[in-house]
Amino acid sequence: MSDGQLLQTSLWANRKCLLICCVVSIANLQYGLDSAAVGGLQAMPGFLKVFGYANPVAPGGYSIGSTFQQLIASLLTLGSFVSALTAGTFSHFFGRKVALWIACVLNSVACVLQMTSTSAASIYVGRLILGFANGFLVTFSNIYTSEASPAHLRGVIVALFAYWVNIGSIIGAAVTNATKGRLDKASYQIPIGTLFIVPTILAIGLLFVPESPRYLLAKGRMEEAKQSLELLRGTSVPAEYVEMEWVEMVNGIEEEKRHATTVGALDMFKGTDLRRTLLCFGMIACQTGSGVWFVISYGTYFLIVSGLSVSDAFKYSIMATCFGFLGVNMGMYLMRRHMGRRSILILGGFICGLSQLAIAVAATVAPGTKTTGRCLITFTAIFKWGYNMCVGAASYPVATELVSTRLRAWTVGSATSLGYSLAWLNAFCTPYFINPQNLGLGAKYGYIWAGSNFLCVLFFFFFMPEMKGRTLEEIDELFANKVSPLKFKSYQTTIRHEAAEVEEKVLETKGATIELRERISTSRQSQDA
Repeated sequence: MSDGQLLQTSLWANRKCLLICCVVSIANLQYGLDSAAVGGLQAMPGFLKVFGYANPVAPGGYSIGSTFQQLIASLLTLGSFVSALTAGTFSHFFGRKVALWIACVLNSVACVLQMTSTSAASIYVGRLILGFANGFLVTFSNIYTSEASPAHLRGVIVALFAYWVNIGSIIGAAVTNATKGRLDKASYQIPIGTLFIVPTILAIGLLFVPESPRYLLAKGRMEEAKQSLELLRGTSVPAEYVEMEWVEMVNGIEEEKRHATTVGALDMFKGTDLRRTLLCFGMIACQTGSGVWFVISYGTYFLIVSGLSVSDAFKYSIMATCFGFLGVNMGMYLMRRHMGRRSILILGGFICGLSQLAIAVAATVAPGTKTTGRCLITFTAIFKWGYNMCVGAASYPVATELVSTRLRAWTVGSATSLGYSLAWLNAFCTPYFINPQNLGLGAKYGYIWAGSNFLCVLFFFFFMPEMKGRTLEEIDELFANKVSPLKFKSYQTTIRHEAAEVEEKVLETKGATIELRERISTSRQSQDA
């Protein structure tokens, strides 16, 4: 690799783009923060005194109604589902940045409602509005980072989704743990108040972030798109590489316009875009198919059932979350240096499947014993590590790069809605599988998720193409030419060849200019002599 290529591909050379994308992807911290912080409220005496009812038999003397529990969880999911589903239409008219600003405003309104009111109705409305905000935050932050990042860093930059979600989960768990003993309203107002952090940082940061160059180009705003790209790449990357990327983007958008005269939700299911849409949906579905929501939602419960104290169970759950954070960092490194998208997804499917299988076998062989408890602790940590290193880290980089620029907001938004729907379905159905009064599988429910993971491995192996190092425009060409998954890696695209020719001309012109300047300088020196 030449010195120029090394410069182009280094993280330091792309530091400006990396910083901008970090600012935008912090939106995903809200998802983890809300899940951890709000999830612990239902066990807080201060929260139960306001929104629960007196129950002398219950720990702490208060209980909470099942309807209230179901609604505060499902209304958030419903709001996220609706906003993600409408993301395509909204983005078509207003762009990525405006959508994120709207999400920040909605998020703040939702937090104020939940912190200041003692009415259950206000909590319901607040959770629904917060869901609207979360859907936009997750969808548009990942779309933006995918479109703004250079091809060789796209996997790492979009994987910041999992990075921020894990940081949010750790912060949320720490805050909830610190306030759980308070008996006043501050016990739940403080965790809810942390949900102001993300919209504040993001709203200010967006003032310095350019709109997505690919979105601007698709809307015909050529000059703004070129300025946006130059701002993202900064001065550390040689001008010829920026010019080469610009030519690829322009050629890609023009090619899309030649093949498609309309832009709308139904176009996701037409022609070659149908394959891309189904792959995107399949990738997001595999997140839930890994069993991650089962482990997150019921891991602590099974530790308690296995004989651990409540305090120890929560400590081990936080430990497992930290293992997940370690996994994210390892996954970002592996995608950057060693492994392709397809390989890391297959590896993740095997790790998650074997972990779920181990949990289920332990519960079958020695239910309720200390040995089973230790197995649950160990394999829950391994599962979170493996999931975040592989499936969690790679899912959104793959989902966002699978689809075309003109349909990215529609397809990724719809796929995100599908993810929320499957997460809700999992939460709704799991109690019927694990509770003694129903099927009573308990931790043996892991058998089902093990099988699901191995099906995901088959999906990754036979249908998922390898897109590492490809520009989004190259990926468009590969799908347009109906290249099979196994040939994606070796296929030679014409759009890269055309951009390389432009780069060569730029370099020749640059070399001629330098030579001319040297001749003029030599001539002047001779005249002075």
